[in-house]
Amino acid sequence: MTESNSKSGLYIANTIALVTLEAFEEILGVGGVKTILNRAKLPNLINNYPPDNLDKTFDFADYASLMVALEDIYGIRGGRIMGIRVGRATRSHMYKKFGPMLGVTNLAFKILPLSLKLRMAVNTLSKVFNMVTDQQTEVVEREKYFYYVVKQCPVCWGRHDAETPVCFTTVGLLKGGLNWVSGGKEFDVKEVLCHAKGDKYCVFRVLKNPIG
Repeated sequence: MTESNSKSGLYIANTIALVTLEAFEEILGVGGVKTILNRAKLPNLINNYPPDNLDKTFDFADYASLMVALEDIYGIRGGRIMGIRVGRATRSHMYKKFGPMLGVTNLAFKILPLSLKLRMAVNTLSKVFNMVTDQQTEVVEREKYFYYVVKQCPVCWGRHDAETPVCFTTVGLLKGGLNWVSGGKEFDVKEVLCHAKGDKYCVFRVLKNPIG
């Protein structure tokens, strides 16, 4: 569970919080977002999403509360499914805002070999979060996998009780990003370590080859 009323002092940019809530709305509808925000004890955000700017004022603890609320309402299995869907939807909103700035939407990118597209996509996501949040992320590349390592994770901030990894929205974000840059292919993404269950960092393993 999260620490009640305990802020982290770490922040994400308002725009990241905004696109996350927009993704929640896309998947759950306006009423669903209202339910999530009330459950997360963030009723001040109902019909009052954060502004679209890069000011880092949205606390990790509040962000994590959104994810806990999703799990509380839908259960662990349902929360996982809905979290991945929200993460995939977040990808489309993020790439619209940050893709042009980082060069992943221009013609030169589109004609690159798939292997280079995947490398750029994973590293671009890491760069965005390092740039506009207090999250610390790095990418470690191995022969068959990318390892997306989150050293300060806003998704599970303050959680101590998890028996299995809980950062479903990050899984969805990675899956959605790779699906987009590959022209519709699906990739296996698995959170293999999670801070919420006692691991030092949250680590996501991304298989380089598409599945199916």
